[in-house]
Amino acid sequence: MIKKTLYFGNPVYLSLKNAQLMIKLPEVVRNDTLPESFKRTSEVTKPIEDIGVVVLDHKQITISSGVLEALLENNCAVITCNSKSMPVGLMLPLYGNTTQNERFRQQLDASLPLKKQLWQQTIKTKIENQAAVLKECSGAEVKCMYAWASDVKSGDTSNLEARAAAYYWKNLFWIEGFTRDREGIPPNNLLNYGYAILRAVVARSLVASGLLPTLGIHHHNRYNAYCLADDIMEPYRPYVDQLVCGIIKQGVDYAELTRELKAQLLTIPVLETYMSGKRSPLMVLSGKLRLLCISALVANCVESPIRKCNMDRFSEYRVMWVLVLFDLPTETKKEKKAYVDFRKNLQRDGFTMFQFSIYVRHCASSENAAVHVKELIFLPEHGNVGIMCITDKQFGNIELFMERKRWK
Repeated sequence: MIKKTLYFGNPVYLSLKNAQLMIKLPEVVRNDTLPESFKRTSEVTKPIEDIGVVVLDHKQITISSGVLEALLENNCAVITCNSKSMPVGLMLPLYGNTTQNERFRQQLDASLPLKKQLWQQTIKTKIENQAAVLKECSGAEVKCMYAWASDVKSGDTSNLEARAAAYYWKNLFWIEGFTRDREGIPPNNLLNYGYAILRAVVARSLVASGLLPTLGIHHHNRYNAYCLADDIMEPYRPYVDQLVCGIIKQGVDYAELTRELKAQLLTIPVLETYMSGKRSPLMVLSGKLRLLCISALVANCVESPIRKCNMDRFSEYRVMWVLVLFDLPTETKKEKKAYVDFRKNLQRDGFTMFQFSIYVRHCASSENAAVHVKELIFLPEHGNVGIMCITDKQFGNIELFMERKRWK
């Protein structure tokens, strides 16, 4: 399910009430002349489980510890911004998956050849995506980009990523004096903001899968807590670049990050992306990417011209999805607590919300799926619960509609 991105750029009180995010405006709360009925109607609530990213962009935002706890329990990424409205902090849950310890060991045991081959595939895809964006946005010649992509070696020992980047940034914007630099001239400010949102989305998915975002396959920086997120997001940076190109072509002033510009950049989690001929929102795709990363780590090998490995275990007919469908009463306090406890237990076992009252979990095999079905011993006393296991092929054939628009 696509989670919501909430942006707060004004003074606001954020608290927790009935397992929902309560949003209050300070000017309303402090005004003693307003009737209590009006104050209550001005309050806005949002279900915590619907939220994927929260951006805090004002120094006078007050957020309770209960809200932070609830957001992190639901695997939400919380981003804080500085006085220039640039993201400077990212908060993620420490415990995101029941198999976290196992995944950590798999990451630590990953061989150097495996990491180099994963990085080769990452850079090849990144350069190909850069070429597609460059051709669409500026019409520049991109034959050399595709040639570099096909020549990427294991570990990118020839550093073709840097060569492609130099050509890419030189021809993308055609802005005098522009170079890609974090402290450089605009539109570097838009790129910085967009990459920070992308990084949060990817890091959130990694934590949910039980992977350690600090331990990368290529990036190694003792001061960087999200090396793996930086690795996984590389092929999808061009999607941010494409969005920034669209903003520039609108003819608006982008020297400063206005609220309107931020609103456009905050659509990054729902950008339309493609994988294996199918399109999906970027936030959903990031979940698929980390599953591929897990599969490679578990198998400890990747397909390459040098070394072939048996990936049958992770084929679309072998991989399973467990769906839990439930209809629980919430009339009394006891029933509401049972509902909340049941949902939290599902999340602790690695399930994520597909839509209201439907939670799903990815399993590497039918045997693994059977284990998690047996672990569903925390069924509530009242209400109806259904459990269904389907193959990855069947799950991929599900037709999704958002506002009458089919996601394929």
